[in-house]
Amino acid sequence: MKTLFSIALLVIVPAVTLAQPMPELHSGLTKKTAITAPNAMVAAAHPLAVAAGHAMLTAGGTAVDAMIATQLALNVVEPQSSGIGGGAFLLVHEGVSKKLHAYDGRETAPRAAKADRFLGGDGKPLPFDAQVVGGKSVGTPGLVKLLAHAHAAHGKLPWAKLFEPAIVLAEEGFAVSPRLHMSIRTDRFLKDDPQARAIFFDDGGAPRAVGATIKNAALGATLRLLAAKGEAAFYTGTLPETIISAVNTHRNPGDLAREDFADYRVVERTPICGPYRGYRVCGMPAPSSGGVAMVQMLGMLERFSGLGVISVPSAQMFDVRTTHLISEAARLAYADRNRYLADPAFAPQPAWLTTPEYIASRSALIDEAKSMHRAQPGVSPQSAPKVLLGAADDQSYEFNATSHVSIVDAQGNAVSLTTTIEAAMGARLMVEGFLLNNELTDFSAIAREGDALVANRIEPGKRPRSTMAPTVVFDDKGEVFMVTGSPGGSAIINYVVKTIIGVIDAKLDPQAAIDLPNVGSRNGPTEIEKGSAAETLIPQLKALGHEPRTIEFTSGLHAIVRSKNGWIAGADPRREGTARGL
Repeated sequence: MKTLFSIALLVIVPAVTLAQPMPELHSGLTKKTAITAPNAMVAAAHPLAVAAGHAMLTAGGTAVDAMIATQLALNVVEPQSSGIGGGAFLLVHEGVSKKLHAYDGRETAPRAAKADRFLGGDGKPLPFDAQVVGGKSVGTPGLVKLLAHAHAAHGKLPWAKLFEPAIVLAEEGFAVSPRLHMSIRTDRFLKDDPQARAIFFDDGGAPRAVGATIKNAALGATLRLLAAKGEAAFYTGTLPETIISAVNTHRNPGDLAREDFADYRVVERTPICGPYRGYRVCGMPAPSSGGVAMVQMLGMLERFSGLGVISVPSAQMFDVRTTHLISEAARLAYADRNRYLADPAFAPQPAWLTTPEYIASRSALIDEAKSMHRAQPGVSPQSAPKVLLGAADDQSYEFNATSHVSIVDAQGNAVSLTTTIEAAMGARLMVEGFLLNNELTDFSAIAREGDALVANRIEPGKRPRSTMAPTVVFDDKGEVFMVTGSPGGSAIINYVVKTIIGVIDAKLDPQAAIDLPNVGSRNGPTEIEKGSAAETLIPQLKALGHEPRTIEFTSGLHAIVRSKNGWIAGADPRREGTARGL
């Protein structure tokens, strides 16, 4: 095991980070209404995937059974965002034991990975396509192993049954949605892959039109193999050999090996939890930064009463004070995220990041009257500064093509799954009907600044840092109150925090909370959702010293909240998701 703080320095070395990648292209807004149900609920990014999960609940399956069927269907109908060529983080709450499990199905770097993987001869990060497109960016996929692990621990229906809806969709076909069409049409690299070209483009080379039928016989065959042979078929035998060959013989080759697949393991971790206004908010620990940053932000904001929304014509939004405070808390949390968070097997994670004392010290830096502009990473109030030095800030792309699933069942079980292949269409490399991830670009392209090491640098077998933030919120009786999460790259934390504040502070139903304009900061400009009512706050934010920037914040939130009559769910109007209950 390697350690992060192997070099003692007397100064913290600043780093110039890569520009934040823009969110996925905006595919328009679709007004949605909250969905209610007395017993159970599935919320996900595509109606056909929701139907797959709903069918499993109807058949007597658990929330985990429904999640597996939903995820497999998403692989077919939303292939640009997630699938068996990628990985995921999963929270599972057991209704009987009241235990919350955190499962890490994140991809891993190959054994052969070296620190200069994404650097050119000049020592600077390679351009986008040289990093992302091809085999160089592909890590060992973890999703299939994660699904099998969760099913063994929490499933009820037969494994093969969970594959049935996805197999039907792959083999009989489905209609191209506007969002999938947009992803195909705007991608510069997808057509270069022969398998992807045959599926996503017509004989004339044009993107499949909205409403056209896509069939994916190769993916159907792969799903049939996994349904019959289990997860072992993905990690041993001919399928991993096919993946390895595609990755390592690409014009931009990678270096996966059989041992990378044979050695892959799901890791069960301890959830990160913190208090917020009488509730207990729980998320995913490192290598995700989502749980830590979310707990930090909410903890910093708890001392400020009166967070809420204002109504403007045809919309609601956070008022300027709430927008200011959320942005300031985000700056502080993202500063820590970029400095400290990484795979804990390689970079020991500071436990003090979520202690009440530390969070209080960070909150004290927030001034209601003016913006701090840019935050610095914190230092433990109980540690000598020299213990914390020797780390430089992360420099990595983090893309936005991810998906999320929220489910509760009638037995009190709850699931929050955030799942990804990283960039839209991943590495633009298709094998046996599914796209492979470009997850290795989530590592910092720069391994060190001078003698200061980056926690999230590439190392053999390491899991790249993520911002995925599957979340479960409990009430003061320990009952599940809310299940939520979102895609959206490095902005995910702000999306989830917005929704929690909307529900808890503003007393909105989950649909109304999701509908609120996205705002926040990633320790740079104060970001305001382009075209939203929140743009009217820009003059007031400038008066507080902010540097506002409008951006197409294409979140994909789903949230399920307990109500007096059962459950109420919302799905993001910015994407194609929906919810369905029992």
